Amino acid sequence: MKNKSKVYKSIVIASIIALPIALSGCRYRAEQPVDKTETILGTVCTVKLYDHISDSNFNKVFDRLKEIEAKMTINKDNSEVIDINNAAGKKYVKVSDDTFEVIEKGLYFSSLYNKFDITIGPIVKLWNIGFDNVRVPNNTEIKSKLSLVDYKDVLISKDEKTVMLKREGMMLDLGGIAKGYAADEAIRVLKENGVQHAIVNLGGNVMTLGERPDGKQWTIGIQHPFTNRGNHVGTVKVANKTVVTSGIYERYIKEGDKIYHHIIDKDTGYPVDNNLLSVTIITNKSVDGDGFSKIFALGLEKGMDYAKNLKDVDAIFITKDNKIYITPGLKDNFELTDSSFQLIK
Repeated sequence: MKNKSKVYKSIVIASIIALPIALSGCRYRAEQPVDKTETILGTVCTVKLYDHISDSNFNKVFDRLKEIEAKMTINKDNSEVIDINNAAGKKYVKVSDDTFEVIEKGLYFSSLYNKFDITIGPIVKLWNIGFDNVRVPNNTEIKSKLSLVDYKDVLISKDEKTVMLKREGMMLDLGGIAKGYAADEAIRVLKENGVQHAIVNLGGNVMTLGERPDGKQWTIGIQHPFTNRGNHVGTVKVANKTVVTSGIYERYIKEGDKIYHHIIDKDTGYPVDNNLLSVTIITNKSVDGDGFSKIFALGLEKGMDYAKNLKDVDAIFITKDNKIYITPGLKDNFELTDSSFQLIK
């Protein structure tokens, strides 16, 4: 059986106003936006600045993103998270404030849903969706790893900033939340360097800094599932908000007519199977957007009920029958742009 892996990123586009630009050395004057892109955290990271545009500000942001990746990745030779995984069942590992904060956040969100767990690492490594060695593991392999998934067996010491996995073979995977933390940090770095208007897009985690230079809200496009980048089902208007999407079209492997996406159900070890194509969260912090987007695993009805009760959080659910459901807070801020979908308010 032939395995075929594809990677699709949630792409969002911000409306901008074109203004004159003048270049002077490494410093750009005027207000036309300038963007730069690098591949970090396993995704395409784009930073677009509308003021205080300089090589220095771009470099500071990308350096911070690389620092976070170096601490939290499980897909390179070493990191703090890899150290924790290697010491599973043996000893505590001291980590940086960054890694400890993300683990704490991950534990919090793991406690909210019965389908999300930051110790899903052993199952994720079996599938390797999005990487060259992707494959569909057999049921025996999956069952042998399921018992290693339990966030309650992550032991932490806040005073010492140490972390230990209780049982040998356990593995942390912070991929479901670290990108949001990185987006928040990118915005913090820009603010500290005087930037007032910017967009940070980390492969589906979008963070807007301030409003557009003309004082209006940004217009962010919601990706049309399984179509080319830049094709949108609708747009949402935001300012000083994050827009985070989790969808089954972002990373998947296809065997025959069967698609296995990267959002794994920690109880079965297989991709979550429900009626959703994607969930988009609009909130204040991108790390929270990452965490709350995991209501994807709850399905439409439970996920919508959950989202409606969250403070400062709105959600967009796209279903497999081409329907779009939005929370009440988006009534005036979401616009349907693709007539092949039906908006259910």
